[in-house]
Amino acid sequence: MDRSPAPEPFDAVQTAGSSASSPPHPSGGSHEHRWLILGIVGIAQLMVVLDATIVNIALPSAQQDLGFSDGNRQWIVTAYALAFGSLLLLGGRIADLVGRKVVFLAGLGGFALASALGGAATSFTMLVVARALQGVFGALLAPAALSLLTTTFTDPKERAKAFGIYGAIAGAGGAVGLLLGGVLTEYLDWRWCLYVNLIFAVLAMLGGARLLHGGRPADRPKLDVPGTLLVSAGLFCIVYGFSNAETHAWSDVDTWGFLVVGAVLVAAFAWWQTRAEHPLLPLRVVLDRDRGASFLAMFISGAGMFGVFLFLTYYLQQILGYTPVKTGLAFLPMVAVMVVISVVTTNWLVPRFGAKPIVPLGMGLAAAAMAWLTALDVHSGYAAHVLPPLLVAGLGLGLVFAPAMSMATAGVAAHDAGVASAMVNTSQQVGGSIGTALLNSLATSAAANYLVGKQPTPEVQAQSAMESYSTAYTWSAVFFALGLLVTVVLYRRGAPVHSDADGGTVHM
Repeated sequence: MDRSPAPEPFDAVQTAGSSASSPPHPSGGSHEHRWLILGIVGIAQLMVVLDATIVNIALPSAQQDLGFSDGNRQWIVTAYALAFGSLLLLGGRIADLVGRKVVFLAGLGGFALASALGGAATSFTMLVVARALQGVFGALLAPAALSLLTTTFTDPKERAKAFGIYGAIAGAGGAVGLLLGGVLTEYLDWRWCLYVNLIFAVLAMLGGARLLHGGRPADRPKLDVPGTLLVSAGLFCIVYGFSNAETHAWSDVDTWGFLVVGAVLVAAFAWWQTRAEHPLLPLRVVLDRDRGASFLAMFISGAGMFGVFLFLTYYLQQILGYTPVKTGLAFLPMVAVMVVISVVTTNWLVPRFGAKPIVPLGMGLAAAAMAWLTALDVHSGYAAHVLPPLLVAGLGLGLVFAPAMSMATAGVAAHDAGVASAMVNTSQQVGGSIGTALLNSLATSAAANYLVGKQPTPEVQAQSAMESYSTAYTWSAVFFALGLLVTVVLYRRGAPVHSDADGGTVHM
């Protein structure tokens, strides 16, 4: 482990043409242990991200064990998404107010206890409550983890390496959840898909309690109560509306009604942030071009990547007959490519060329991979037909996630690090909710349209499923193509430039 003297904290990471850097701030951890801190933060992030998919694998077994209906099944997933998505910005600001170490450890402990409650659930209600509590504590944990990483790694080269690893974890967590969920469900019990979080949490808590510093800036902001209420209620309504659309018609009042109310509340929140004395989400955090492009990149990729994880999972299990474990293993090559490319991108590509060519290229490759998946049919094989587009998708997502996460938190003052980190998670979470709802709706309609006038034989049913999957891949490709256009327009040209003359500030 590197025990060389830690570099002096630099002021900020800025983009060419942006304003002067913020005052120096205390680091989020002990610099001589920064790589161990990365491991701690990575474990916490993996726990939060994989929980979005690991429970999906366990759902059929949990439903059989606890005896709840198909109609209620969605609430096991939705309860987590609602609490997590709606409270992320509040969680990020609490980390700025109270201190990142305290909030990080509280989030870990609460997430572990909620997971234990869910694993021990004896009823549907108990399981839903546990999932909601997981979302609440996840909303504390995720932004605290990312802001700790932001304030711990101050050297530009080390920061790039750290964000490469962290971005790979964030992007690959869903696939890891599929594999781990399959192994635990198949060889142990569905309850271990929740109990496993206790292992992650204990490891991260032991390390965090020993190595982390408080990370609380001296110039702490005050809590914007009206803004907190507006954005939390607005995000809740939006996530609920899109979640409802997965199982109900778009014309259902619980779908469009919540979406309209959510949009109005978020608009009111944006208006209030221009007038609040201590805004929850200061406009300086989101209006920087590179930072705004990064938030949008996380939002769009969060929506589009479900074309891989969700519908390719259905294809592998329902059409090719894969077991949950074999399905998870099928995603591992993509995960490996994402990890390698994320590290290479943030260490060598972005420092030389900047984000403008890299992130759009990743979006384009992801779009191409989604379009390639539309060629799959009921007789396709894994090595010849599934693996190649999976590898291209891993390459594309690896080019997107790590640079976008790093740029989204670059140049943020210490008292805004938590809320900026929360915006990264909020963008990805809300994007995922919207993407899942839209892709499910479009896929279901495509399958229904194919079955019109046909006898529902097994062959026809299989072909209708293929129509639904192909439709989802097509629209995922559209999402990523939109991401290409957005990031090409918004990201500034030029590579990051490190200047020693200004106290080590990195201008991006």
